[in-house]
Amino acid sequence: MLTIGELASYAGVTVRAVRHYHAKGLLPEPERDPSGYRRYDARAVSELIRIRTLADAGVPLARVRDLLAAGPEEFAAAVEDIDRRLRAEIRARQRHRERIAQLAAGDNLALPPEAAAFLARLREIGVPEVLIEGERDAWILIAAQVPQHMPLFMTIKNAQLDQPGLSQGYLDMADAITWAPDDPRLPALADRFVEMVEADAAGNDAWEDEGIDIPDDLAALLDAVFVDSVPVARRLLDLIEERGWRGWTKLERV
Repeated sequence: MLTIGELASYAGVTVRAVRHYHAKGLLPEPERDPSGYRRYDARAVSELIRIRTLADAGVPLARVRDLLAAGPEEFAAAVEDIDRRLRAEIRARQRHRERIAQLAAGDNLALPPEAAAFLARLREIGVPEVLIEGERDAWILIAAQVPQHMPLFMTIKNAQLDQPGLSQGYLDMADAITWAPDDPRLPALADRFVEMVEADAAGNDAWEDEGIDIPDDLAALLDAVFVDSVPVARRLLDLIEERGWRGWTKLERV
């Protein structure tokens, strides 16, 4: 006859687990010796190993009792059902792991690789993170709405970034984020912006030649984000319109 400690050792569990299985009604209480201690036989070891095996396999304790008492066919059906549930949980956990990996990937979260690479180029030329965050959020919205156009968008944007004017335009805008709406430097900034736009005829033509366009409602949303987050945005847009162009995300000649 075995003590509770010896039983636990044979079955590869803790004494606390044995007591827990007693409390759950999974392992019958044995008879006690004259001193009041539990004493177990070989059958208790076998039963405890079966309980431990089912529990280690992920079977809820609420179902272990039924499985222990089930016949061969019922047991096989129950195990198949449990296996399906475990496979579903594994798939769900794998999706969670992929999501966590995305969160750790920074710009790669919700963005295609080419867009993340473009943001990396902006960092390389010295664009501050506050401006890159806005750029990233805008491209996330665009990628969600028109993902099929993202490769071409990024090809055009990278070609534009090769031009010194556009690179400087990003840096100018980074400086202007902290300006007040009545800052006297804004007209000159608007002049440089319009010059840059008009010099980039090839980039504008590339979008039109491919027949792609950002939907009006998405453009309006992106413009609103720009206006709400940059103090000088509204004034800058007014100055740009005075110079013959309207909009921000979708620039059009007035």
